[in-house]
Amino acid sequence: MNAAAASASAPDAAAATGEEGAKEVVDVLVQYVVLRRDLADAWPLGSVVAQGCHAAVAAVWVHRDHPDTAAYCAPDNLDRMHKACSTFCLIRSPVTLEVKGETQLKNLSEKLEAAGVRHKLWIEQPENIPTCIATAPCPKSQVSSFFKKLKLCK
Repeated sequence: MNAAAASASAPDAAAATGEEGAKEVVDVLVQYVVLRRDLADAWPLGSVVAQGCHAAVAAVWVHRDHPDTAAYCAPDNLDRMHKACSTFCLIRSPVTLEVKGETQLKNLSEKLEAAGVRHKLWIEQPENIPTCIATAPCPKSQVSSFFKKLKLCK
């Protein structure tokens, strides 16, 4: 079952019984964005934010036909891409993390590619500088292990 199907069944199951114990565990859809710390220290903040935006939009666009992306971007969900959802809400949370530099970014991209994780490695042109990775929206349980050792971007 994909995350979109799980989210549809969880609220109905709990609502039908009205019991706290009836809550189904829902695998949340998440989009990870990973920036390079070295660029965040050297470039203007706006330029670094733009890199993350480019990668996130590209990852969504390239995988726009995937059911998880469709669920993440559904009109009813666009205003709920944050963690402050109700208990039964399928949380759609972009998570922004950082790596030290280009080598770590490329290594992460290779690991994601080998595992079949849908993502976009953003390479700024014309300089040809790898700046950011964004995953396509996907169930957190399927990808969180690749990101658990990374720091939140500050």
